[in-house]
Amino acid sequence: MLKDFKKINKQKGAAMLISIVFFLFISLAITSGLVSPSVREFKNANVSLNSKKSFFLSESGSEDAFYRLIKNKPIGTTETITLDSNTATTSITSLGGDTTQITSLGDVSNYERQTSITLSTSTGVSFNYGVQVGQGGINLTGSGTVNGNVYANGPITGDSSAIITGTAISANSPALAAEETNGSGVPTYNVAFGNASATQDIAQSFQVSVESPLNKIQLYIKKTGTPSNATVKIVNDNAGNPGTTILATGTLTASLVTTSYGWVDVTFNSNPLLDTGVTYWLVVDAGTSSTKYYTIGALSNTYADGLGKIGQVGSTWNNTTPSGLDYYFSIYLGGFTGLIQGNSLSQWNQLHVGTISGSAQAHTVNYTNATGNIYCQSGTGNNKSCTYQDDPVYVAFPVSDANMTEWKSEAEAGGVYNGDYSVGWAGATLGPRKIVGNLTVSGGGILTITGTLWVTGNIVLNGGAEIKLASSYGTNDGVIINDGTVVISGGGHATGSGTAGSYLMMLSTSSSTSAMSVSGGAGAVIVYAPSGTITISGGASLKEATGYKIIVSGGSSITYESGLTNNNFSSGPSGSFAVESWGEK
Repeated sequence: MLKDFKKINKQKGAAMLISIVFFLFISLAITSGLVSPSVREFKNANVSLNSKKSFFLSESGSEDAFYRLIKNKPIGTTETITLDSNTATTSITSLGGDTTQITSLGDVSNYERQTSITLSTSTGVSFNYGVQVGQGGINLTGSGTVNGNVYANGPITGDSSAIITGTAISANSPALAAEETNGSGVPTYNVAFGNASATQDIAQSFQVSVESPLNKIQLYIKKTGTPSNATVKIVNDNAGNPGTTILATGTLTASLVTTSYGWVDVTFNSNPLLDTGVTYWLVVDAGTSSTKYYTIGALSNTYADGLGKIGQVGSTWNNTTPSGLDYYFSIYLGGFTGLIQGNSLSQWNQLHVGTISGSAQAHTVNYTNATGNIYCQSGTGNNKSCTYQDDPVYVAFPVSDANMTEWKSEAEAGGVYNGDYSVGWAGATLGPRKIVGNLTVSGGGILTITGTLWVTGNIVLNGGAEIKLASSYGTNDGVIINDGTVVISGGGHATGSGTAGSYLMMLSTSSSTSAMSVSGGAGAVIVYAPSGTITISGGASLKEATGYKIIVSGGSSITYESGLTNNNFSSGPSGSFAVESWGEK
């Protein structure tokens, strides 16, 4: 019997398997199509995040270096900072002249970003008042106006038409001659301090022969590099060393000190009464840097009532090397009390200093109208009674003799022109240059200044002519310094570069009663005569005036601008940094 056999199909299920495989491939293709963009986007997001981290890391390096420079903290030419295991490498490069560049390279997982800051150095001169005047004082008549504050180390006087829109302060001024002084001429010894911990600070003991309030001191000093401001203290004596009782505190402003010796004023926040026969110490408390420090002149055993020492405040004081040195210094005691004075009209006392919109502050205030308080020890004929307050203290001028000497040196380095220099309608471009003679700009001519000028004679600017800074100055300021008189009249103008915040300072070293005369015109100009008289009349308008004595009349005005608090002169001694550019490279 034959059996029936079925044929077994071994291909059964293959179609299903093939379908599954195809489905898997299709699924994988679809999944791949969906995942790849997501992975790509994730990768891009990670790159973007790391790039941003790198940028901010680079910014951190730049800011750290910038902070260290402006605060005179120790920093090398190359620095590396690490944040979250990532690094930024900062390099500091001199571009020549007064320009420094900070570049910072941030690196996060090999993604790099670089930023750059370009800095220019400047004198850091600050004009904090519309008018600052010396012991000669200021007189406002004939609608003379100061749109700003007035700080005088002498009397403030005026008639009923005078206007001061800010605060008027007349401080107690120092005697004209130093009470105690040591040193003149070229120092025999040069004592560096602030360059190491053991030589961080200096101290000089002294005594006074007249019982009188302390007003200011002077130091004959120079600097290396760009040290920070130093604190000056007057303290008691403790067994032949400086004590810890502080009688007065002031600031040695670094921008007033140059790389050459010069006398620099230091004023104090109070005027303590110094007694005769008592030993006091003048202490200069500086920072520490091997590349940024001060040097003071010294002589051997020349001051009978004191002794110089070196060391560190709060630590050890040592004798100088060689021992027995006395530093170059001068001590000025109180000379004259402050005064704000109007004119009285018979017994009615009706003619006052016209209007002081802020407060009036002086030891004595007479015949004055003030919107704010009147702070005084004595007064009469005022629109309100005196409110007691300690007398205002002497404030030093914002430019030192050392600054002026350095400006002269810079001008002379640009060449010397012998003879009078005249500019007419055709105009001229000049600077830096020393002119041994007079400078006259008239007849509608324009003199464009490209560098510091030093004129040994007189300066005349009239006839609608103009002296201006070149456009290359940008927001920086420039200087013309002269040893004679300055006359601006007949619509003559002196101005900055044309960029907002740029000013031209015209500075006369003359001690004449006619050191500077401005009648009509003026412009974006700062007039400065630390030893002479400035006369402003004929409706003249300028930005700031500083002088030993100032007379404002004839409807003239001084309109102070806030940018003057941080003037950045493009030449002269280095004291601070101005940011020229900041961005990614």
